Amino acid sequence: MGEDKNYCLDANIFIEGWNKYYSMELSTGYWEILDSFAQNGRVFSPIEVKREILRLDDGLTDWLKDKPYFFREITIEVQEELRRIMATYPRLVDSIKQRSIADPWVIALAKTENSIVVTKETPGGRNSRRIKIPDVCNELGVPWIDDFQFARELGIHFTAQLTTL
Repeated sequence: MGEDKNYCLDANIFIEGWNKYYSMELSTGYWEILDSFAQNGRVFSPIEVKREILRLDDGLTDWLKDKPYFFREITIEVQEELRRIMATYPRLVDSIKQRSIADPWVIALAKTENSIVVTKETPGGRNSRRIKIPDVCNELGVPWIDDFQFARELGIHFTAQLTTL
């Protein structure tokens, strides 16, 4: 069940999960489990992910408001790793549309913390106009998985129940 592993979450795990796949309305238990793992320090994100989330107004911000343990401040070591990543992969961030700002921070933190990146992104491939988190992780030897594998590794199981007839 991934007992010794730590996971660094991309912003899309929070944002898409909250708004689509694991909405609080349908999957309260998922967020409770995620919260528990964050309190134990096994699940985290760089503070830049929080900044990305705060730009939205969707209830996720309120849910995270009293949960600072989800986010790690940036250390000098992470900043140095970020510089190396951005020098090699400048297309990782879309500075024109101001998207994916937190992506290099996620990779840098995961690399310095010996953690697994969790993202909903898939590799873009050599012909893609934009490089994606899995592409950089593959090149740098940083392990990455999607949220479904993340749930498997942590032993999260989803159940359904009928609440109204």
